[in-house]
Amino acid sequence: MKFPKVITGLFLGFAYGASLLSGADASLRPVTPDSSPEAGALLQFLYSISGKHTLVGQHCAPLLGSTRLVGAYKLTKHYPALFGQDFGFSAPGTWDGINFRQQLVDEAIRRHAEGFIITLMWHAVRPIEDEPVEFESSIQGKLTDQQWQDLITPGTEINERWKSQVDVIASYLKQLRDAGVPVLWRPYHEMNGKWFWWGQKAGESGYKKLYRMLYARLVHFHRLNNLIWVFDANELRDGVDPYDTCFPGQDVVDVLATDVYQNGFARKDYDQLLALAGDKPIALGEVGRIPTTEILRDQPRWAWFMNWGEPFVSWKDMPAIRATYDSAETLTLEKLPWVKWKEPKIHYPILQ
Repeated sequence: MKFPKVITGLFLGFAYGASLLSGADASLRPVTPDSSPEAGALLQFLYSISGKHTLVGQHCAPLLGSTRLVGAYKLTKHYPALFGQDFGFSAPGTWDGINFRQQLVDEAIRRHAEGFIITLMWHAVRPIEDEPVEFESSIQGKLTDQQWQDLITPGTEINERWKSQVDVIASYLKQLRDAGVPVLWRPYHEMNGKWFWWGQKAGESGYKKLYRMLYARLVHFHRLNNLIWVFDANELRDGVDPYDTCFPGQDVVDVLATDVYQNGFARKDYDQLLALAGDKPIALGEVGRIPTTEILRDQPRWAWFMNWGEPFVSWKDMPAIRATYDSAETLTLEKLPWVKWKEPKIHYPILQ
């Protein structure tokens, strides 16, 4: 497959990020000790655009590979700057099939070489069962208080099962590390809601403990230094806890994000996340509708947004979507400083 030549590798392509990193204030470095040059440069880039530009992103479900990138291009004549994916949980061949993981990694490496920024997540199964699972019964299932206590207690059966499940995902993240691919990593998202098994677990032994366990397992045990750690909550509404209720700490979070599906980018979500973030970048981890240019001008600190569904909701939305993609406030693929762009004539097949 032939694509417009870009400078391969984010760190090499974004050269001034390296110089920033070498003399940067410690608060601007990734929270991961000895982070990879690529991860450091990516975080520096996010700081550099904060308040000025917002990256356009598109989630691509495991079954679909990267075909939604093509859909976005056909509708807007721009490729999104961010390629999003999920490690999945369901039966092979289904929408979120676990059999697509290796192809997901291979695709992420190819997209990175083309200039895309990679953002990944994982709808993790409950650590009391084996993959594959059904979404409603497992991802949206519950753990008893005793099961949760066992989960966060080293040496228990549930804790050991959890570590084994994390280790599987770590094996794929290591491939990306070894390929020089930095990853915007947003684990256990929407934790301030009650719809996932890790949700609304308050206190130091709740979600904060689980997040920090994952950080320790991936960073200190598996030596994954290519991850930008994204705390990704849910927009504030009835039945959803405030952001700070489950925030695990500034020392393990690089970027703070929220997902927006219902409230239409309410100003309180922006203001309260900013208050918690301080100088750290903030982002829209998932959106059900693409924000308008007016919203992005009013809320300029969003470093990126990632559309979760198809590139458009209805034809009546198309003028606003195209305006967002065309906007001076947004960065699409060809606007990234490491991409040498010309209109591609390529075909992205659905992954087998």
